[in-house]
Amino acid sequence: MGNESSLVFSGIAPHPPIMVPEVGGASVDKVRGSIDAMAELTRRIIESGAETVVLISPHAPLESHAFVAYQTPLLYGDFADFRAPGAKVEFPLNTELLLAINEVAAHEDCQVSMIENHDLDHGTSVPLYFLQRHGWTGRIVCLGYSFLSNQEHLNFGFCIRRAIDHVGRAVAFIASGDLSHRLKPDAPAGYNPAAHAFDEQVVDAIHQNSPELIIDIDQDLRRTAGECGYRSMLVVLGAVRELPSDSEVLHYEAPFGVGYLVAQLTSSKAAGRSERQNAAFDDSPEEKLAEDLPSLARRAIEAFALTGNRLSIPRTSGLLSARAACFVSIKTLAGGLRGCIGTIEPAKDTLAEEVISNAINAATRDPRFKPVSSDELSDLRYSVDILGAPEPTTLADLDPALYGVIVEDESGELRGLLLPDIEGVDTAAQQVEIAARKAGIAPGKPLKLSRFVVQRFRE
Repeated sequence: MGNESSLVFSGIAPHPPIMVPEVGGASVDKVRGSIDAMAELTRRIIESGAETVVLISPHAPLESHAFVAYQTPLLYGDFADFRAPGAKVEFPLNTELLLAINEVAAHEDCQVSMIENHDLDHGTSVPLYFLQRHGWTGRIVCLGYSFLSNQEHLNFGFCIRRAIDHVGRAVAFIASGDLSHRLKPDAPAGYNPAAHAFDEQVVDAIHQNSPELIIDIDQDLRRTAGECGYRSMLVVLGAVRELPSDSEVLHYEAPFGVGYLVAQLTSSKAAGRSERQNAAFDDSPEEKLAEDLPSLARRAIEAFALTGNRLSIPRTSGLLSARAACFVSIKTLAGGLRGCIGTIEPAKDTLAEEVISNAINAATRDPRFKPVSSDELSDLRYSVDILGAPEPTTLADLDPALYGVIVEDESGELRGLLLPDIEGVDTAAQQVEIAARKAGIAPGKPLKLSRFVVQRFRE
């Protein structure tokens, strides 16, 4: 079959609720690597073109002799059980794909039990939270495994793959699961000095681009580890059978004695991924900034909203270490503006400091909005605009789609700015009028105009 399947991406995601900022609070700093890796995993899913994500969780309602599937048309989960009811996920069900999975499985004497009107479990909700947070939109199919044999889990995965190919639309498949729960003396399932070997074998198999080795891990070691991700991985490994491996460990850590792994298993863009790993993709300054700047704004706002503390200035290089003016914009998932503040001229020693300062100000000091609260964080998206040097201009030479504008009164005491490419601002006259109003310049007063370009980086 080669790589012509509609299963365009597969991977592994952890599911500790403490990763969710509204749940973890200040503790999220201890799992920052996993959080950042989930952003990268989401980016790759989006890049794959997946219209649907299938996710299998160990914490869905379990049935001994059947796999389970959530069947509610609009699937919903929140973190009320973890004292964060405002953090929630919501995606439409891909009913067509779920019915195809059920039909193929039934033909293979594999039972799928449908669950209706049941909120998603945390093993499902945590990975979906990060997909939602980082901009993936689409439909989902959410499954749970069973107490059946390992081989039957592999077979169920292959049924899912056949259903995906029958429907013929791009799908990503994610195994939700944590690795060993017994890595430290204070781990939640107790400590076992041999438990680390399970995590090492899983991670090594992926490092070797041989994820199928996970299937053959010693079952006594698996039980010693007290893991909850093995059977999820078996189902995904059954689904990617015959697809070329393109595995990569995006991050592994175990700060609380439980192993958290974010990994890619397969991708239809394998050739492009190898090129990225070996050459320019990761090293591209433009690509790096596209990831770093909104992420930095997000971390600054989340740290301030959750702890009241300002984010420490990270080590920087390249443009992040240069002085530059920027604006930070905050929008809701629905696209509504939630805050926007920036600097016309650089006020800090580095762009990194400028982003952190403007992000916090956008979240707390935009006079049009109340300060951002911790309950809102899961519903927010961030963008950063780096301002180019302004140049004098005339109304005739303005284009609101390409240029931002700075408007000043004759004395230069009143000054207002409007960024380019703003929805609803279609003419230069509109752009100038809004900027003048923001500056407090009375209508009809003489104006001095400057234009500038921006580099815009969005999540």
